[in-house]
Amino acid sequence: MSSAHSHGDMLPRGTLITAGALVLFALTVTTVVRIANIPPAASPVAMREQAHIAPVKSRELRFIDRADGAVLIEDADKGVTASVIAPGQTTGFIRGVMRGLARERRSHGIGDGPSFNLTLWQDGELSLTDNATGRAIELTAFGSTNRAAFAALLDEKGPTE
Repeated sequence: MSSAHSHGDMLPRGTLITAGALVLFALTVTTVVRIANIPPAASPVAMREQAHIAPVKSRELRFIDRADGAVLIEDADKGVTASVIAPGQTTGFIRGVMRGLARERRSHGIGDGPSFNLTLWQDGELSLTDNATGRAIELTAFGSTNRAAFAALLDEKGPTE
């Protein structure tokens, strides 16, 4: 009373052929792109350079965590406080962006000393560039409310505590 055990019916033949075709297609496209030297999609930084889009306003900022949980935002050039984000204040977007950038700095062994460059461009875009790692974040992509939180930091008086 033994029954034959077969694994042949686990995946239909059509599924295997389709999967193989997808892998072959991916390899073919990758090979064509490499051989033809097709450049990757341009970054916003490269596109601005190519189009000669100049900055309208720029500010060097340093973000410092305080012992009470607040974040002090300092104008790095003038050494004055640009803003203070109190614990629980509804500016979680700034905290989130800075947390991600701080994590990247830690992975490179960089502290919070170097400043960040916040720039408003002629085309209306707003970017934050980490001067230590070179990483740039296009803030306009996160919506008008989140963009406005950073745009307010461009004002010399800026939002304060």
